[in-house]
Amino acid sequence: MGVTERYVTGVLMGSGMRTTSPEPHKVILKHGQELEEEQEELAEHQPLEQEDLNFERWKRRPIPKRTLHQKIDDLKTYLWNAETNEFMGRSGKSWSLILLFYAALYLFLAAMFGGCLFCLMWSISPYHPTFNDRVMPPGMTMAPHLEGHEIAFNASDRKSWRKYARSMEEYLRPYNDAAQQRKNIPCDKETYFMQDDLDEAAERKACQFKRSWLGQCSGLQDANFGYSQGMPCILLRMNRILGYLPGQGKPINVTCGVKKGPPEVLGKMEFFPKSIFENKYYPYYGKLRHVNYSSPVVAVRFTGVQQGANIQVQCKLNGKGIINDSPTDRYLGSVTFSLEVGA
Repeated sequence: MGVTERYVTGVLMGSGMRTTSPEPHKVILKHGQELEEEQEELAEHQPLEQEDLNFERWKRRPIPKRTLHQKIDDLKTYLWNAETNEFMGRSGKSWSLILLFYAALYLFLAAMFGGCLFCLMWSISPYHPTFNDRVMPPGMTMAPHLEGHEIAFNASDRKSWRKYARSMEEYLRPYNDAAQQRKNIPCDKETYFMQDDLDEAAERKACQFKRSWLGQCSGLQDANFGYSQGMPCILLRMNRILGYLPGQGKPINVTCGVKKGPPEVLGKMEFFPKSIFENKYYPYYGKLRHVNYSSPVVAVRFTGVQQGANIQVQCKLNGKGIINDSPTDRYLGSVTFSLEVGA
C-alpha cells in the first residue's frame, strides 16, 4: 500500500468514525425531549400555591349601598328621562305601538267572546232546554223545614211549636184564595193541561190551587195548624220539572208511614184535599211562561201520634215512572223526617 492509499484509507476511516458519532447525539436529544415532557407533566400535578387556595379573591365584590337620595333620583330618571325624552324607559313611539297592539288584541278577544256568546244564545231557547231526553223522576219537599227534617215540640209549650206554625203560614201565603182567583183559572178536567199549541213565548195559564182546600191544615180554621192540639200538619210538594208529565196519565199517589218501628205509634192520618197530585197541574212550562204557576200541595195531618215517641216518618210518591227507594238520593220520590210530640 502506497502513501496515497494509506491517506485515503485513513480519511475513510476517519470519516467512518465521524458518521457513527451522530447516533449517540440523537439518543441524547430523544431522552432530552422525554425529560422535558415529564417535567411538564410534573408541573401540572404540582400542588396549588397558597394564593390559589385563597377563595376570598374569587368572591363577588359587594355592591356599594346607595343612599335614599340616589334611589329617588334613579326613580325620577326612570319615570321621566329628560335627556332621551323617555317615560319609564320607553319613548313616545314605543308606548304608542304597545298601546295600539294591546287595544287591537283586546278588541279582537272581546269581539270573539261576544260572537261566541251570540251564537250560543241564538242556538238555545230561554223557554225550554235544548236536550231533555233524560229527565229524572221528581223528588219531594216538605214544610215546615226549619231545623233539617226534624219536628219536635210540646203541645202545651207555645214557644216550642210557634216556629212551625209561622213557617206553614209563610209557605201557604201564595195560595190564598183571593190571590188564586186573581191570577189563575179554575180547572175541572182531570187530564193534563196541555198548552203546546201556543206560541213559544206566550204566557201559559195555570190552574187554581186554593188554600181553603187544605181543610184543617189550611191555617184558616186553625191558625196553629194542629200543633197546639198535638195533631201537627205537614205540607208535601212534588218538585217542578219542566215539561214533565208524572204518572203517565194516572195521578201520583202519596202515602206516609213509619220507616223504622211499629206502625201503630204514628196513628191515623188525614190528607187534604186528596192524597194525590192531580194531572191538571201538569206539565210545568217554566217560570218565564208559567208566571203565576202554583205547585199543588198535599197536606197530611197526624191525628193519633203517640206522645213522647221519636218516630221516623217517611212519605213517598207512588205511580208509574216514580222512584222512591233510591239508596243514594234520599229526596228522590220520598222525604223522611223525625216526629216527636210531647204533652
